[in-house]
Parts: sequence; structure tokens; C-alpha cells
Amino acid sequence: MTVTQLSAQELFRAAYENRYTWDKNFPGYTADITFKDDDKVITGQVRINANLKAEILGVDDEQAKQAIHGQAWEIAIHRIRRSFEETHGANTFSYGDTDLTDAVEILVGGKSEGDRYKVRNNEVCLVHRQIHGVVVTINTFSSHDTGEGYLSHTYDSVYHDPKTGEQKGGRSEFTDEYEKVGNYFILNRREIRTETEGKLSIQEFVFSNIKLLEPAA
Repeated sequence: MTVTQLSAQELFRAAYENRYTWDKNFPGYTADITFKDDDKVITGQVRINANLKAEILGVDDEQAKQAIHGQAWEIAIHRIRRSFEETHGANTFSYGDTDLTDAVEILVGGKSEGDRYKVRNNEVCLVHRQIHGVVVTINTFSSHDTGEGYLSHTYDSVYHDPKTGEQKGGRSEFTDEYEKVGNYFILNRREIRTETEGKLSIQEFVFSNIKLLEPAA
């Protein structure tokens, strides 16, 4: 009996396709938002439309509005269902090292040369890629199994300058909680703890009263 070795691309594709995403019938939703920025508390409403565009209502503080919009955009962008070919068709994949946690490194060539990932238990547990002129490294420590794919639960992120390798800003630790609304898992809480030069800043985004929009007739 011969054991077929999965190619790096097949291993990575399986983990990519195991991510939880919303289907094409996703109608969008509204939610109340409570944003805690250290000692400041701001409330308002969020609307994410079926085309996954986000609107923030009832928030006058421009900085807070931008922070909430940034998170709403981030939530939606990661739930878009895109085929592996659409996202990675111009890339090649090869194996790197396997670490002590049995996470297998996947090295990317082609269009996104220099990017790398790690896969463990059919989940992507490390992302290291260049986006908009910075290198972002995200380690995922735990995940939610929805039965329809996984969602990250606890993870961190850090940014570096691609030319000098110098760290930009602090390291952020994230905790994400989800609830099922109708047929869809939707983020209801995200906490971000960022330490910059020894100073800890905590932001918390709580989404409550989540209601799916009526699908367009």
C-alpha cells in the first residue's frame, strides 16, 4: 500500500476551504454596537448590507466611528466566500518546516512570493503576508468549530516594515466571540489588547440585538 503525500497546495487548499464563510444568500444584518476604548464608552448601530458594505449610524465621534467601521469592514471581508482559484490561482506552494506543535509551514511563490502560512488540524494557524506595504503576522491560538468551518477565537497580530523588518506599532491580542443568528454565525464581541512601549490599551466591540435584514425580493 502506498501512502500518497498531499501536496503543499492540497493541504493549504483544504484548510482554506475549511474557513467559515457566509453563503451568497447572506442578507446582511443590523446590530447595536457598544464600543469601549479604554475608559470611553460609545454606542450606536451597525448595518452590514447584503453586498457586505458597512454603515455606522448614531456615532458622532469621528475617531470612534472609524474604529467601528474598521472592525465592521474586517468582519465582513473575512466572511466573503471566494474560491481558492480566485484568491490563490496565481500562487505556487511548497512545504517549509514542521514546528513542535505539528504545524506545517507552507511557503508561497508566484504572485504572492514571500508570503507564508502554517496549517495544523486542517486550519490555517499562522498568516505571514505583505498587505498594503506592511508585513502582517497573525498567529491563531484557538478557534470555534461551527460545524460548517472554523472561526478564529484567540489570535494575535503584529506588523513589520517589509524593507527593514522593524516592528510597526504594538502587538495586539484578539478574542472573538460569535453567535448564530438564523443560519449564520456573526461576531458579537471582539476584544483587542494592544501593548505599545509597555502601555496596554484595551478596545472592546460588543454587537447586540443582531437581526438579519430581509432578503431583497
